[in-house]
Amino acid sequence: MIRFVDRAAFAAALAELPAPDAGAAAAAAERQRVLTKPAGSLGRLEEIALFMAGWQRRERPRAERIRAAIFAGNHGVAARGVSAFPAGVTAQMVANFRHGGAAINALAQACGAELAVVALDLERPTGDICAEAAMSEADCLSAINAGAAAAEEGLDLLLPGEMGIANSTPAAALCAQAFGGAAAHWVGRGTGVDGEGLARKADAVSLALALHGAHCADAFETLRRLGGREIAALAGAVLAARMLRVPVMLDGFIGCAAVAPLAKDNPAIVDHCMAAHMSAEAGHERLLAALALEPLLRLDMRLGEGSGAAVAAQIVRSALAAHGGMASFAEAAVAGAL
Repeated sequence: MIRFVDRAAFAAALAELPAPDAGAAAAAAERQRVLTKPAGSLGRLEEIALFMAGWQRRERPRAERIRAAIFAGNHGVAARGVSAFPAGVTAQMVANFRHGGAAINALAQACGAELAVVALDLERPTGDICAEAAMSEADCLSAINAGAAAAEEGLDLLLPGEMGIANSTPAAALCAQAFGGAAAHWVGRGTGVDGEGLARKADAVSLALALHGAHCADAFETLRRLGGREIAALAGAVLAARMLRVPVMLDGFIGCAAVAPLAKDNPAIVDHCMAAHMSAEAGHERLLAALALEPLLRLDMRLGEGSGAAVAAQIVRSALAAHGGMASFAEAAVAGAL
């Protein structure tokens, strides 16, 4: 299991990211060349197969062990009226996850994923980022390591997700800090706030950036000051997965925002990641462009929970089924390339 002993270890891991296996990817590409179909006719499914081959280090990658890991946390900034729901809903939804009643339960089952739910000190919200740092250094490191624990050697694909009332506000702050732009460019309606709620979100992000921006010297400090426990856990999961060469399917705006501080320090952090979908949250398209990720789906989803990642995992399963299961021209006795 990956564990970061301190912030220096986190930074060192982010600076020295392992690469995919070029030989396995090349072998997978050669297999694609001789399958009974016109070259490139399966489009992005072929690209997914090669991507998975490189990170899994095998010519015929698999999707037999998929893990959806959902992290939950509460936020002090929720008291500023930036969400349409009260903070107590976070714990209620965690209970729903554990009883099998949420969307992610059904979608994880549909794509064959095991589901892990990690609640992070829900009774102790983070600090209000408009007035203080979200977390102490110890709290941030603990949350990062809780996420890292979800990435395990032998997983074929990791689907990180989140639950946290008001977490689209710190997510917007992380994006603005990493990639610039006014607060209004990054905030969206999240759980469905009205115009006044949207204005409160933009004001909160502006206040947080004014207070913390100059002190966000690296990814760890940015997560500590502007993030949340579940957001730091997402970042830890993505970095640990990279260290283990486990491919990751990012979910929506919050999941991608957790990667933004890491990508500012080392843009290569997203090389083992796919973007599941383009969510309906206002800043997600801008964020995916900044991360140089092309979403697999555009379904106007904005639930979180890793729900979009679970849907997109079905595409990965299809891509690998075709790559591994099709016959070659020689095996099918089909003459010549199509």
